Amino acid sequence: MLTKDYIRMALEEDLGPGDHTTKACITPGQVGTAHLLVKADGVLAGMSTAIPVLTQLDSNLVVRVLRNDGDRIHAGEIILEVTGSVASILQGERLFLNILQRMSGIATRTRWWSDKIAHTSCRLLDTRKTTPLHRAMEKEAVRCGGGVNHRMGLYDAILIKDNHVDACGGILEALEAVRKYLAKEGLKLPVIVEVRNLEELKILLQAGPVDRVLLDNFSVPLLREALAFLRDSARDKSAHCLVTEASGNIRLDNLVDYAETGVDFLSIGALTHSVEALDLSLKISKIHH
Repeated sequence: MLTKDYIRMALEEDLGPGDHTTKACITPGQVGTAHLLVKADGVLAGMSTAIPVLTQLDSNLVVRVLRNDGDRIHAGEIILEVTGSVASILQGERLFLNILQRMSGIATRTRWWSDKIAHTSCRLLDTRKTTPLHRAMEKEAVRCGGGVNHRMGLYDAILIKDNHVDACGGILEALEAVRKYLAKEGLKLPVIVEVRNLEELKILLQAGPVDRVLLDNFSVPLLREALAFLRDSARDKSAHCLVTEASGNIRLDNLVDYAETGVDFLSIGALTHSVEALDLSLKISKIHH
């Protein structure tokens, strides 16, 4: 849900000192109905987020929702109607659509990619590669499309990445620093460790339990080898069974190959950082006299 302050500032950015076109063309007090038209097949997301834009702008607007977030929608469908001041509808139109179109674009891409690996047990994760201050909306859209949210920020999980490892002098040193920090601060956070090769993976298994291993920039053959090594280690009781995640250079054309390795998660920045907005249009369909 957007905050009232966010909506206010976003509307002020668009309206400035006034919507002069609407003031010139629309009779004060004119009432009408607009419908939200779907112009391309996709997955709907952001309805619950975007509607407050209209109702905060004008509490007298009456919104009738015909489809819900997460629904598959098709070109030609009407998925919402809003009735009330024509001026208010026109003034809120662009912000309302900007939110809804981007979130639906993210949900559509996530669902498209998820469907391609539905025959596996692998799930898609989003990343922190989101639009600044829009992360909650964009991650909600990933959920609407069938994906899974990774950490929301730097605060809700420990993720030891390559730069942390290098700065600490190694994986063992980084993990020891993390464990001391968590104990000192009295924190209980999931611990994820990124490894760049099989050697780092073997070192990690010697370091004691963590929650997840992130296999970064592994080719498909190398990922298979790493997962086989983890299974063998768990079977020999030399290591506990780790949740596994792969990331880096995962694209639509190799997505299935990665998922079929048996990895638990694929984290993909492209779910949020470079999506195409879903084509939606808000049209005045009736003027009430």
